[in-house]
Amino acid sequence: MEPRAVRVGLRAASTVVMLFLYLPLAVIVLQAFSASKIPGWPIGDYSTRWFRLAWNDHFARTAFENSVTVGLRASALALVLGSCVAFALSRFRFFGQNTVSLLFVLPIALPGIVTGLALLSTIDYLGITPSLWTVVAGHATFCIVVVFNNVVARLRRTSTSLEEASMDLGADGWQTFRHITLPSIATALVAGGLLAFALSFDEVVVTLFTAGSQQTLPLWIYNQFRLPNTAAEVNAVAVFVIALTAIPVYLAQRLMRDTGGIPGR
Repeated sequence: MEPRAVRVGLRAASTVVMLFLYLPLAVIVLQAFSASKIPGWPIGDYSTRWFRLAWNDHFARTAFENSVTVGLRASALALVLGSCVAFALSRFRFFGQNTVSLLFVLPIALPGIVTGLALLSTIDYLGITPSLWTVVAGHATFCIVVVFNNVVARLRRTSTSLEEASMDLGADGWQTFRHITLPSIATALVAGGLLAFALSFDEVVVTLFTAGSQQTLPLWIYNQFRLPNTAAEVNAVAVFVIALTAIPVYLAQRLMRDTGGIPGR
């Protein structure tokens, strides 16, 4: 058992880290409810008018719709490709397997600006017009890793004996996958998909290089910093983004408690 001084020190350090992480978010939330257009402290009067203004902002709503569309598409693509890679690396043994696994995990460790520049160079070289689909492709580079980590961790902890027994009893590959394998990895898939959506929804750097004239909600927020008079509205949108991102992350964490998956970025 740790000495009392160690326990107190760990709790104090944890408190400092939590304040460092969440105090700025708390300031944004408070400023979003400030009645003043100019951010200031302390807050005099409180109002919800900035939320109404943000909701009625056509450009903000369009950017929100684009973010949801990109997030859903990137998550769906990541679920398919990440699961396929996870099955290949967990169910088969081949030369260079560890290297391949490292190459799939590497994109999430690369700085976003490196990934964005690489994607932009590829888009220009292939003569592709930037659109929401190029943003989806860019987001999929790191969303695949999130799904892969969750699914491969679950597969490595799941015995193949049930699948072998199913095949021995006459089930074909599809029946075995549908009735045995899929139920065993369902929570890992859902958790990976939720995390992929959360990461895609608030991605800025990669989106900046691949969006072209399209605008997602994080890009809308980024562009509003050049307009000081819109700071209050941006704070209101930021609160919405925080809430929308936190929900899938929380649900994924609940599902991942026994999956062994790696949350990601």
